[in-house]
Amino acid sequence: MDENKQMRVYLDNSATSWPKPPQVAEAITRFLTDCGASPGRSGHQMAITAAREVFATRELIAKLFNVSNSDRVIFTSNATHSLNIAIKGVLQEGDHVITTTFEHNSTIRPLRDLEAKGVIEISVIGCNSAGELDLDALKKSIRPNTRLVASIQASNVTGDILPIDQVGMICKTNNLLFLVDASQSAGIIPIDMQASSIDMLAFTGHKKLYGPTGIGGLCIVNDDIHIQSLIQGGTGSSSEHEYHPDFYPDRLEAGTLNTVGIVGLKAGIEFLIYEGINNIQSHVQFITDRFLDGLRKISGVEVHRALNGNLQVGVVSLNLQGYTSSDLAFALDSEFGIMVRPGLHCAPLAHKALGTFPQGTARFSFGCFNTIAEVDYTLEVLRKLNERKKNTKRS
Repeated sequence: MDENKQMRVYLDNSATSWPKPPQVAEAITRFLTDCGASPGRSGHQMAITAAREVFATRELIAKLFNVSNSDRVIFTSNATHSLNIAIKGVLQEGDHVITTTFEHNSTIRPLRDLEAKGVIEISVIGCNSAGELDLDALKKSIRPNTRLVASIQASNVTGDILPIDQVGMICKTNNLLFLVDASQSAGIIPIDMQASSIDMLAFTGHKKLYGPTGIGGLCIVNDDIHIQSLIQGGTGSSSEHEYHPDFYPDRLEAGTLNTVGIVGLKAGIEFLIYEGINNIQSHVQFITDRFLDGLRKISGVEVHRALNGNLQVGVVSLNLQGYTSSDLAFALDSEFGIMVRPGLHCAPLAHKALGTFPQGTARFSFGCFNTIAEVDYTLEVLRKLNERKKNTKRS
């Protein structure tokens, strides 16, 4: 154990994936060195090169998520930005929204804000007695004024994967808009917006798409979905008009794009496609299962799951008897170089449903670069911390 004391193990991939593929940094450096211009703001060669990079990335994302027209791939700063655009851009006074107990604050906070202002009504559904997302409750929650169903695809607290295809079919049958938060799932679960009846998909680039922070997007499945622009300003198009353009993507993109982030995201997605989503998913699932199997042999560990089923996205939330989540995370980091995230993970509804509110949990989130050796080392450390606490109590 002592010889591995300085080992550095990054298990916070659900916050931000690390390390990034080398080609991401290389692409960003190459762009800043050789180009660095603003896309769509001029006709010179560097501006054209930048515009081509942006277009190529839109095309890549449209193919990844099966969006028929890449003009409906909107670049934002992150998934929170995307969710706010979608939620505030489609809802009107008197609308009713259905969401779930699994949601991140990036969804629930803009919804609660509109609710507090008297604009909308909200229904929140959880799990049934079998530990599955309560689809019957979803159906029963639909009202004449229901406009939108907003659901995360994979929980950032437990890693559980929600039945998006079934929810999408319910929405399609009842003529409801379906908004999916793919922050934890994009890049590790194959996503087909059309096959899953997803109208709007919010994603971030810095998690399982392996891009840098500060870049995300909103995908809109077709032109029939009318989203009011959240901000207005320069687009490089229709500059002769004082009113903001009404066509996508310019309709929802005001101001200079984060072209550096877009270029980095493109390199991350190219890495993902080369490695294969299914291959990455299999690896992450394997090391997650190994971690869960090892945890079952540690008496002081309580693992928190919401749904029944085996598949998850490499996220394990746990508590170790005798430790607060913060104390556990501090000990792991300061003594053994293992980095995890303690607390409520910006998802208070999920923790209330799990019974871990307000103390929270320690979250271990795995990525494609984590190894079996890192998993085994982490299990060994948890066993040591558990025994230490037991011995302290005995003395």
